[in-house]
Amino acid sequence: MQEFEKLKVLQTEQESFKSRTILKEQEKNAENQTETTCPECGGRHLIQDHEQAELVCQSCGLVIDNEFIDCGPGWRAFDADQGSKRAPTGAPMTLTIHDNGLSTMIDWRNLDSYSRAISSKNRAQFYRLRKSQRRIRISSTTERNLAFALSEMDRMASALGLPRNIRETAARVYRDALDKNLIRGRSIEGVSAAVIYAACRQCNLPRTLDEIAEVSRVSRKSIGWTYRFVSRELGLKLLPTSPLDYVPRFCSVLKLNGEVQTRAVEILRHAAKHELTNGRAPTGVAAASIYLASFMSAERRTQREVAEVSGVTEITIRNRYKELAEKLEIEIRL
Repeated sequence: MQEFEKLKVLQTEQESFKSRTILKEQEKNAENQTETTCPECGGRHLIQDHEQAELVCQSCGLVIDNEFIDCGPGWRAFDADQGSKRAPTGAPMTLTIHDNGLSTMIDWRNLDSYSRAISSKNRAQFYRLRKSQRRIRISSTTERNLAFALSEMDRMASALGLPRNIRETAARVYRDALDKNLIRGRSIEGVSAAVIYAACRQCNLPRTLDEIAEVSRVSRKSIGWTYRFVSRELGLKLLPTSPLDYVPRFCSVLKLNGEVQTRAVEILRHAAKHELTNGRAPTGVAAASIYLASFMSAERRTQREVAEVSGVTEITIRNRYKELAEKLEIEIRL
């Protein structure tokens, strides 16, 4: 009899608990409905004004709530550097580090968090901790090879002055090649240089094979062969480089103004309409258009100066600019 009464009490408690949970769900649904709709006109277009801490209906202008909580940061930043310094979180994830930047690293300087020198008694301990931390970050041969390749790619990208997006793209392509086991039996430096070349073409900021070969430890022929192999195996659909992609960089190195750059772009567009760029090296056509545009303006550059920047010979520039001037009917005044 006592067990039956206990079971009956438990059943009543369960029923009351269910009824309470149903009432709470109904109240939450009602609150959500009132928050998402305007009680005056029933409109659903609500605007959150964080400066005034108000929730306003866009249709009728009714202030629904004037004390809602701002979930944004409690600090202000006026540029990207201040935002990165004042943010409470760490650095963002990046593909340019073998562990995506998630692990920590003990600094090589013997300083504490207050920039005070560590005592000589604790320096040996910090040396052992630093050594074990390096071993923990790179635990396998695959991670070791990936770390070496990414550091090599970062060195070449810094020497070429490439932006951050190209470095991230190159790291992603290299990781894809590593996942498909395309690195085995090949030089890590060669694959890294080929991946940098492919990333530059993907981001429409091309660099020539000669420029990449200068900053790498691999020959131009090896980089080209590895690039064709990696692009074929990974299915990279890369369009041929256009002479227009080289004009801004060449003009910037030659210190030419925007007028010369605009004229060079117009010359190249007219040349493309007349099919004068087909079957010719894009760097040579771009250099010839820049030389022709500078010759037409007050800021003239010699063929030798343009050739040194573009990496082509003076004969190539001379032949291309004469062809452009003749086909496009551009008058050259000596």
